[in-house]
Amino acid sequence: MSKLLLASAALVTLAANPVLAAKAPVMVPIYNWTGLYIGGNIGWSFGNANTDWTIAGVPFGSTSQTMDGILGGLQAGYNWQLGNLVLGLESDIQATAQKGSSSLIDSIAAIPAIPGIPCVNIDGPNTPCIPGTGTPGTPGVPGVTGVANNEIKLPWFGTVRSRLGFTPSDRWLVYATGGFAYGEIDSNTTLSTGAASLSMSSSSIRLGLAVGGGIEWAFWEQWTTKVEYLYVDFGTINISFAGIAPFTPITTSTHVTDNIIRFGVNHRFGGR
Repeated sequence: MSKLLLASAALVTLAANPVLAAKAPVMVPIYNWTGLYIGGNIGWSFGNANTDWTIAGVPFGSTSQTMDGILGGLQAGYNWQLGNLVLGLESDIQATAQKGSSSLIDSIAAIPAIPGIPCVNIDGPNTPCIPGTGTPGTPGVPGVTGVANNEIKLPWFGTVRSRLGFTPSDRWLVYATGGFAYGEIDSNTTLSTGAASLSMSSSSIRLGLAVGGGIEWAFWEQWTTKVEYLYVDFGTINISFAGIAPFTPITTSTHVTDNIIRFGVNHRFGGR
């Protein structure tokens, strides 16, 4: 009888083991952000250019122009994960359709002609003038209106930034980012005064700063997607040109900034 009970218990144990094994929890490895990644992005920029005008050395006025436009580009970087903390470096290059224009009008009033005063004759109209009498007339000067058009373009720019983030839950990364920006800024100013017209073009590579933040999600194996905001400041660009009399010389000081929202996809190389 005891042998029969022992055999029954062994059979019950053997039958139960597969069930217990089937119910054992499966451990899913936590996502690791460490590694090199590359990707692409697309977004929209809300840019702005504020220009101060100086004519003949005297501050005259200011204009503001929007530089909104679509943008897209590529990015690459590297992450180091330390627990819930993620450190990284990232660089990107962007092509944009950003441009904006503004106008400034300046008018100089006409100066009327001043008729001359005849001299005082000694003994009648046909006699010599009394010395020191009479004044010559002066011709009038017509009024002049000058129209200045200013166009600013940002055809491309790039950034080099550090990233500091944390993982509030598995596969999610919230980060802040900051560094420097560089880009090409093109300016074209045209001054018209009636029939006369003059244009001045300038192109320069500017250095500035870039700060922002974003959220990134690892949606499949080594693939992640992100939404990111960046503020970019390219500083002030000073341009001087001769102008057209009487509007000469002319100096413009333009401050260019950018507010960017973009969506990106990255592929990370290495393990899970």
